[in-house]
Amino acid sequence: MLAAKLHRELGLDPIPHMTCRDRNINATRALLLGLSIEDVHNVLLVTGDPIPTAEREQVKGVFSFNSAVLASYVRTLGEEGTIAPFQVFGALNVNAPHFEFELRKAVRKEENGVSAFLTQPVITDRAYDNLKLARETLHGKILGGIYPIVSHKNAVFMNSEVSGIEVSQAVIDRYEGLDKAAGEDMAVVFAREMAERMLPWTDGWYLMTPFKRVALMERVLAAVNELR
Repeated sequence: MLAAKLHRELGLDPIPHMTCRDRNINATRALLLGLSIEDVHNVLLVTGDPIPTAEREQVKGVFSFNSAVLASYVRTLGEEGTIAPFQVFGALNVNAPHFEFELRKAVRKEENGVSAFLTQPVITDRAYDNLKLARETLHGKILGGIYPIVSHKNAVFMNSEVSGIEVSQAVIDRYEGLDKAAGEDMAVVFAREMAERMLPWTDGWYLMTPFKRVALMERVLAAVNELR
């Protein structure tokens, strides 16, 4: 519904995020039909994380299929004419400990209709090496993830507590002792560095907004756009 509203009222071309955990195939089909009617023809498909243990008494997860199977279903609906053809995006975790397994999953997603990938934030040397390998292996577009880290505490928390994201100690040390304003200045510099380093292996970037800091993201956008 939000994707349709953004498209209608602002003329944006949104990419709604759809997981396999929250609905069965009938509910998924209904949402795809609604998106197609509203001329929203992009979708990001992810399998989704399990329901947190504390919530399982009230909420039950639905895992009738994974993201590769769902991508194939979306492609079939388009080929049948049930919906307009969609551009299907998938997730690519360049921080995965066993990236060769992640890359095999990505190849399988492509075989099932995924035409572009969004990565997790690319921060460590290992993540950049994995991004390069992905570019050499995959045929679809790759959008590199950029998360502007805003403080030492933010960097430490992301590295230790956020699944799928890895922050190197060298990056954490860059934020040591910085106040809020200096941390935001560093966030802009670091985001631009990430974007520039990813240039050879990506078709573009997507930005993640930390703590609803819209003004900061305007600065980051301006810095990244200098690279175009």
